[in-house]
Amino acid sequence: MTQDNDSIAITTSEVSEAKRLEALPKHFGNRALKVETYIFQYMRELAPQYQGGLWRFYELSNGGFYMTPAGGPLRIEVLGNGFEGTLSAEAAGITVCLFAYSHLSFRYPEEECFARQFHALREFALSHTEQRAIFEAID
Repeated sequence: MTQDNDSIAITTSEVSEAKRLEALPKHFGNRALKVETYIFQYMRELAPQYQGGLWRFYELSNGGFYMTPAGGPLRIEVLGNGFEGTLSAEAAGITVCLFAYSHLSFRYPEEECFARQFHALREFALSHTEQRAIFEAID
């Protein structure tokens, strides 16, 4: 996938199996496990039918990172803003990562990685084919 924003294309690449253990610490330092925990919690909260499973890790050319659950579309329900919709696994993953990064950026304002990751992923999401649903969900 690419994004055309001010003529800068943001590309995504899946993290290889060999590099998975390094990915979260690379982007979040000693808060890596906390990030993963928050992402899983948000998925369980926003997609009650989610049953767990393997997640794919992605890095963005703008320094961003996100995770997506394996599998098909998921029904997302955000009680705080009334959003209800079915998103692809990728869009659902982007959505829950944005929720987690935002929450963590306010909880740990001294750690810039959360705000930096939020903005990098948000920039990528602006050109996603499901951008409208992603932004309605996080609004």
